[in-house]
Amino acid sequence: MTVAASPSTSKSVWSLFRFRVAIPQSATLLAALLGAAAFLGGWQLLVSLHVVAPVFLPTPLRVAQTFVRMCTDGSMLPNTVVSVRRVWLAFLLSALLAVPLGILMSGYRIIGATLEPMIDFIRYLPVPALVPLAIIWFGVGETTKIFLLWLGTFFQLVLMIAADMKRIPNEYFETAYTLGARPRETLLPVALPAMLPQLMDSMRISLGWCWTYVIIAEIVASDSGLGFVIWTARRFMKTDQVMAGVIMIGLIGLVTDQCLRLLHRKLFRYQ
Repeated sequence: MTVAASPSTSKSVWSLFRFRVAIPQSATLLAALLGAAAFLGGWQLLVSLHVVAPVFLPTPLRVAQTFVRMCTDGSMLPNTVVSVRRVWLAFLLSALLAVPLGILMSGYRIIGATLEPMIDFIRYLPVPALVPLAIIWFGVGETTKIFLLWLGTFFQLVLMIAADMKRIPNEYFETAYTLGARPRETLLPVALPAMLPQLMDSMRISLGWCWTYVIIAEIVASDSGLGFVIWTARRFMKTDQVMAGVIMIGLIGLVTDQCLRLLHRKLFRYQ
């Protein structure tokens, strides 16, 4: 005997697909689990039907087993710590320079007019093409790796921060002027708090960009880091180890991104 779904239940399910409608947390979690299950099922199906040879695309179970083994035998976690340290060091250096420069570029248009064309030019340069120059300038040590990660992050971030500054309504500054503030005195007490929610989002996005350059940075005469693990496994066609390293980067990114989203919601409840 089958029980037909009630009209109210069907209506509530379809309401989740309405444009820009808020959905409950339970529906968000269920959708994420279903999406992951569909992805893994399609992956397994490709291998089972021999559409792709296992040497090029191992099964999800084999990759999971390799991931666990590499985490327990000491070949994954120490290199993960090295990569996390490099990424955060380069990212914090980028943020330390980009935040004040982006605010000044937007607050003082002459500074923006002077620097923006040059920054636009540099940010379109492919980072791999600059690896030889980085080696010539800094050698093959740790400085080169940090520089390449910084290079892929800073020039994107500074323009995003300048755009965040431009979005602040002029009424905020005009109110400060009526209270006796000078233009330069509005940067910290007015501009920075007003742009802080968007600033955190910009930094969260740019942190993800920084991780995308970790492979490039860690193949430069490196003997540690997740990029080194992935590149070494590639040389010997160990596809499961390559994918395990990629999954570790993805997991770090997912956890970091969700933590920053949670912090954003806690700090800016009024939004």
